[in-house]
Amino acid sequence: MYENFLAEFNKAVLEAGRDIEEIELIGVSKKKLPEDIIKVFNQGHLSFGENQIQEIERKWPDLKKLNPNIQLHYIGNIQSRKVGSIHENCNVIHSIDRMKVVKLLAEIEKLKNVSRKYFIQINTGNEPQKSGVMLSEANKFITECLENYSLDILGLMCIPPLNEDPKKHFLTLRDIAKNFNLSSLSMGMSNDFETALECGATHIRVGTKIFGERN
Repeated sequence: MYENFLAEFNKAVLEAGRDIEEIELIGVSKKKLPEDIIKVFNQGHLSFGENQIQEIERKWPDLKKLNPNIQLHYIGNIQSRKVGSIHENCNVIHSIDRMKVVKLLAEIEKLKNVSRKYFIQINTGNEPQKSGVMLSEANKFITECLENYSLDILGLMCIPPLNEDPKKHFLTLRDIAKNFNLSSLSMGMSNDFETALECGATHIRVGTKIFGERN
């Protein structure tokens, strides 16, 4: 399944006129058993994403022993009481959206002298039930993060509303990132990764097309 998707992905990258070297494909392995993940890992894939810290704590300490170069991306909602564990277990955190979380991460980095990479999640659809900084707050939030905290913020992340054309949301995210000279865009999943590639995505988060349907 992974190999089939890789061929589809490489074709989409070429059609979008992009360089494969500037795009990180994240295999979203939530709800997947370690043996399913190992199959994909054995085909040379090193970048994985999860959205539940409890699941990460259960699965990933052993999986990471397979290869020191495995990159684990946290793509879920961040609970402040779990910030320490998320920082400890994950290399890249895609879902910063509250100043309380930013302050906690900055304190942990200072204390441990270990830095991670971050994305700020923008709620491009202004959906009240969804995580992410609302559009009206985005500029202020990003400015405060960049000016007042020394976190390594790579770029922005979004999850478009299910019933809308994702392109509009991807372009909105790209425009905001451009205003702040942020070079990375975490956007695009199994059903819209081609559009995301056309809109400049640098980090694509794909679960179903790599691992199959979740049980």
